Parts: sequence; structure tokens; C-alpha cells
Amino acid sequence: MTPPSRFDEPWQAQLFALTVAMSEAGHFTWARWAEAFGATLKAMGTDRLLDGGADYYAAWLTTLEGLLDRSGHAPVDEAAATKAAWERAYLATPHGQPVQLPG
Repeated sequence: MTPPSRFDEPWQAQLFALTVAMSEAGHFTWARWAEAFGATLKAMGTDRLLDGGADYYAAWLTTLEGLLDRSGHAPVDEAAATKAAWERAYLATPHGQPVQLPG
């Protein structure tokens, strides 16, 4: 697996690395990933042209979330609840302090 030549944002590199690590850990095959990602790109590209940057990684994230939901590793409801908890914790954390989830 060769990473893209550049990432516009740090989260894009993190998303790429997370996806590769999950595939290598056996959560899905790279062939399954490529099939699902291609379907997402096709679906997203039917309404408008993709810009190759933010749109590409939005499709990447959508694909990973879908695979994790369908496999039961991160059901969409649980993922949304965790995201909301992180947002609340982030907004409540003083600048420069580590963000911690309660519990």
C-alpha cells in the first residue's frame, strides 16, 4: 500500500493510517476496502465532480464508517455517541490541557 503523495490536513494522514492498520489487523481485506471505496466515490461523484482533496477524504471516511458499522466494530449509533462525547470534552477542556473522556 503506497500512501497518497500528499495530505492537505493531518486528519487525512491519520485516516489513511487507521484504515491501513485496520485492514492489516484483519478487520477487512484491502480488496473489500477498494470495492467499498470505489462504490462510495461513484455514488458521491454522481451529483458533482469530486475535488480530489477534501471530497476524496470525505468519501474515504464515509467508506470506513460504513465498513465498521456493517461489521459491528463501530455501529453508527455508538460512533455518533462517542463523537458527541469527544466534542463535549473538547469544548470543556481548557486550552493546552489534554482532552479526556469522562468515565
